[in-house]
Order: sequence, then C-alpha cells, then structure tokens
Amino acid sequence: MLNTNTRDISQARFDATAATEDHLRYHGAALCDLLDALDGETGFSTFCDLHSAFGRPVPEADAVQAALRDIHNILADQAPSTLDRIGYERKIPASDMTRWHGARVSELLARFHDAE
Repeated sequence: MLNTNTRDISQARFDATAATEDHLRYHGAALCDLLDALDGETGFSTFCDLHSAFGRPVPEADAVQAALRDIHNILADQAPSTLDRIGYERKIPASDMTRWHGARVSELLARFHDAE
C-alpha cells in the first residue's frame, strides 16, 4: 500500500522551500540589507547560509527552515532602541523593516510547520 502521508509531507516541505525561494527573489536584497545593518555578523551570516541552500540542485528543506528560524529569532531579538539608532545612522526605516520582514519570515516558517 502506498503511504501518501509521507509524500504529502514531502510535497508540502518542497512547496514551503519554493515559497521561500520566491520570497527571496523579490525581497531578499532588502532583508540582506537589514540583516547587514543590524549589530553583529550573525544575521548576515545566516542570510548567506539561507542563500547558499538554494545553490544546490535540490535545496534541503531542513537547512532552509533552520536558517529562517534563525533569521526570525534575530529579528525578534532586536531592541527598539537599537533599531532607532540604526535607522538614524543609516537613514532607513529599520523598525518598520524589521516588523515587515519578521512577519514575512513568520509566514514562511508557518508553511514548514504545517508540513510536519
């Protein structure tokens, strides 16, 4: 008997990975700029890990999900005062960008959780 549940989960994870790739195609540069502007190297490094996961012929869903989770945590951990300082120094709406990208990353992560 064919186990369709496993196939459905695999397809759902593939779809979540594809949605992440589509999102990065349109909004990856802005997310990269934001993570680069935030204090520390961790955010930018994590973005590079996420980007490199799509350099493989078939992206590994676990690597994509882990990088998204790390990016989500980095964005969520930013203090408002830090975002205000970054916004002032770099002349970007850092607080708004963090909220917007955080919401989009949350939506992408939810697709992975729905696939489990």
